[in-house]
Amino acid sequence: MASNSFPDVWSWINNLPPIAQWKSNPISICIYPTKPTHPSLNLSVTQNPQLSFSIYADLHIPISLWTSKPFKIINTQNPIPEDIIINLFYNFITDVLNYAPTNITTFLKFQTFRPNNNFNHVFNLAFYTLTVLICIYEAPHDLRSVCLNALRAHLTAPQSRDASKLLMRILGSNIEEQWMRSLNLAITNWIVDIHPLDRSFRAPSPLFSYAVSTVGLWKVQMYCPIIAMQIEKSSNASHDERLMFSLRYQQLEGVIQLGHKIKFQENWIDVAVNVDNVRLDVIPLVSNTLMADRGTGAEEKHFPSRISLQLTPILQTSVLSVSVTKSSDNPTREIGVEKTIEGAFDPASSYVGLKVSAAETMTMTMKPWKFEQSVHGNIATLNWFLHDSVDGREVSSSKPSKASLFQPKAWFRDRYSSAYRPFTKEGGVVFARDEYGERVWWKVDRECIGKTMEWEISGLVWLTYWPNKHRTFYSETRRLEFREILHLPLVNLD
Repeated sequence: MASNSFPDVWSWINNLPPIAQWKSNPISICIYPTKPTHPSLNLSVTQNPQLSFSIYADLHIPISLWTSKPFKIINTQNPIPEDIIINLFYNFITDVLNYAPTNITTFLKFQTFRPNNNFNHVFNLAFYTLTVLICIYEAPHDLRSVCLNALRAHLTAPQSRDASKLLMRILGSNIEEQWMRSLNLAITNWIVDIHPLDRSFRAPSPLFSYAVSTVGLWKVQMYCPIIAMQIEKSSNASHDERLMFSLRYQQLEGVIQLGHKIKFQENWIDVAVNVDNVRLDVIPLVSNTLMADRGTGAEEKHFPSRISLQLTPILQTSVLSVSVTKSSDNPTREIGVEKTIEGAFDPASSYVGLKVSAAETMTMTMKPWKFEQSVHGNIATLNWFLHDSVDGREVSSSKPSKASLFQPKAWFRDRYSSAYRPFTKEGGVVFARDEYGERVWWKVDRECIGKTMEWEISGLVWLTYWPNKHRTFYSETRRLEFREILHLPLVNLD
């Protein structure tokens, strides 16, 4: 886990001598050195009389930024025991969650586990994630800017990404969500703070994702603060700070679950993949009360407008062919023509004795979401497009007309409570197997029997903002891209 910039904190703690042999109290290690003229970030351990750990900025007068809970020491003749180190790890997790929009730490219950050979990486990851939040909220400005840029590179390194999968397994899905909301709320606050000063600023770790491969199922989990997503198009810059607050303090949470099945044929292997669940939700990073006080409410937010997934077998030479089941659904159309004639007699004093008017109406109904499959070489692509049900335009690449912005019955108005909404009530989408269950399948050479094939799943997600209840002409579309590796053992389990 250690890098050139950041030490291996797990090893440092485990290699501390027994407290009775300490030559100084506290004992410190530099977490991140800066220039000689700037402060450094240090971790210290103190026994007075209980054991505690602290992160502090090393200035002329040191500034404490974080302190752990105290731990009782039974025997000062021994090194720090394992149970204290595990409880320190839980302390890291709890204090990260204390920065979450909603406080759930009183209900936390972690699964019991024993450290394995990879726990040192998980321990360090939890510590340096806490360090990110400490730097954003507590550190002096000069130390914050230089340290956070280094932490960004450290936490997105391959070893940290591998450790994150193990950490998420320890946390469990519910605590995992709170963990990511804590981290992405801090990142959002940092971007809001620094963006007016640095237009070239790039968000730290704008997307966190990981993949799970197991028997019959592939899963990709992703989290991204909206403010860190790339803007693909927008209308003129808005000076409505309340609206901008509501749009900034949101997070995309996504889950992609694909079912896979292997069937051994006489001359090849069939690998079939189908959509089990695709779920995208836009979740507020602050409370509804704060959204109403400082913003325009929680219902002014982005919504999913397009999804594109690509499945690619890494070893192309082993693939004989790929097949899909359909290209597109036709929209549902209801076209009706109604002609009416109205007549009325005027009083005798009128110059015209009869008035006649005629009207003709036509209606068309379209499914808001359109699903397509396509193939390029051995790559299968799955696409979901959201269309404006009024004029049929693709939402992610268009913007609402100014005239329609003030029509109370436009489809994007009141879009989270209307009976005809294309989203869930919370503003997300769910594509389930019963709607998008058509398979994509590959024929693979039988020489691959007994091997583990690698598959790449990559994708793009577009989020769009059109006004909901707030009166504004502002609109925008943001985009993120992810890429993960999945594994498929080609073994016969029958």
